[in-house]
Amino acid sequence: MKIDGNAVRIGMLLEHKSRLWSVVKAQHVKPGKGGAYMQVELKDIKSGSKLNERFRAGESVERIHLDENEFQFLYKDGVNFIFMNNGNFEQISLSEDQVGPSAAYLKENMNVLISFYEGEVISVALPDTVVMEVVETEPVVKGQTAASSYKPAVLDNGVRIMVPPHIEIGTKVVVNTNDDSYVERAK
Repeated sequence: MKIDGNAVRIGMLLEHKSRLWSVVKAQHVKPGKGGAYMQVELKDIKSGSKLNERFRAGESVERIHLDENEFQFLYKDGVNFIFMNNGNFEQISLSEDQVGPSAAYLKENMNVLISFYEGEVISVALPDTVVMEVVETEPVVKGQTAASSYKPAVLDNGVRIMVPPHIEIGTKVVVNTNDDSYVERAK
């Protein structure tokens, strides 16, 4: 679907120069001289490279719509991850590169959203937070304030995060899957 150059917004997917791009930043610029334009930072979906472009109001840009389906993670088969479509029970196998860095948080029976473009997997979106167990961390040091001090910890999936001083080994914590950050102690 063609859209006007000044209608580009953050999060949109565009086809530009025969490649798929995600809009990372978009700023409307009105210089003192000349016409207004959108200054846009694009990120290539496949390679991750970035590109800065200017789109004027008269230009048209191709906006891409993705097919999104909910899948359930079944298991890891060696190097591949096996998912089942919740709608038609069809199974697909994805490599670690296709799943991305959040693969460490996949747990059996977890529901994820997989986006496709022309039959090809574009992204795998996990839930924003997951509950994990701390398997390694330093003991609490007396006199250490909880104000802004964090200590390193290792989760049961091997990921290293920073946690508050009161978190001990065996504690279940809620972790943000997007940036590997501690959210809160699990209830």
